[in-house]
Amino acid sequence: MIRFLYPELLWLLALLPLLAMWRGRRGRAPAVRYSTASNARELAQARKSRAGRWMSTLRILVLGLIIVGLARPQLGRGTSEVDASGIDILLAVDVSGSMEALDFELGGTPMSRVEIVKKVVSKFIEDRPNDRIGLVAFAGRPYLVSPLTLDHDWLQQRLDQVRIGMVEDGTAIGSAIASGVNRLRDQDAKSKIVILLTDGMNNAGKVSPLISAEAAQALDIKVYTIGAGTRGEAPIPVTDRFGRRQLALAQVDIDEQTLTEVADMTGATYYRATDTDSLTRIYDEINKLETTTQTMKKFAHHRELFALATIPALLLLGMELSLAQTRFRRLP
Repeated sequence: MIRFLYPELLWLLALLPLLAMWRGRRGRAPAVRYSTASNARELAQARKSRAGRWMSTLRILVLGLIIVGLARPQLGRGTSEVDASGIDILLAVDVSGSMEALDFELGGTPMSRVEIVKKVVSKFIEDRPNDRIGLVAFAGRPYLVSPLTLDHDWLQQRLDQVRIGMVEDGTAIGSAIASGVNRLRDQDAKSKIVILLTDGMNNAGKVSPLISAEAAQALDIKVYTIGAGTRGEAPIPVTDRFGRRQLALAQVDIDEQTLTEVADMTGATYYRATDTDSLTRIYDEINKLETTTQTMKKFAHHRELFALATIPALLLLGMELSLAQTRFRRLP
């Protein structure tokens, strides 16, 4: 949203119509000799010449833009204190190639796992406006999409940009948990949790899921785990040697035992989501976690917009000065 750092200066805009009326008042009749009195009468009746009206309008417009610039319009920036929950949440989302499988539906239309997960996670973020939430995506390795933040609008924008193929393929579950734990370890929240969603088995990364779970347990961080995907086989888009995209059935292999052990070790729960409805219910259930309230500072980023007013003002001022010395130059 646009705000003004010095909004009281905008009251000066109310003076501009009065200034315009004053400058447009009837002046003295011209003291120039004409061959006939009729020409002089017509000239005396005119409040302003067309050139004079143009010049006056330019000056008024320049003053208006300068006032707006001095009021310092800004887009978004500042800090404010808000009542936030005592929970810090790190969302870890699998974006490996298998997340393209079309075994979830929305409104009767098959959709990929990753698109459904993004929609459900987006709703989860909306439902927890007072939590600091961060986002890590992972495939062959984890990468930080957003640090812990109360600026959920920015977080939603970052979530929308998550795509499959941003890093090398694979499923580094252990490394993803370790990355989430590392982001939460130094926070002073009353409760710290990781919500990890995956559709596969740990086959990449340098840290095993259970070792990462031990670290989380030592730091009192809960790790909720979600296995996403139908049981059995799921259709997944593949590219043949001629570059054509077609569907093929692939076995759904989720290491539920390891995911259950990770959740149990950290005092959390393992869930299995086989369709869109069950995935939504899982995040709704996690959303019912107990919270406490504490006052925190919310940081937002603002962009200065004064140049959008002052630069046109300077251009118009230059135009007015140029016209005053050329086309609309007045005789003494």
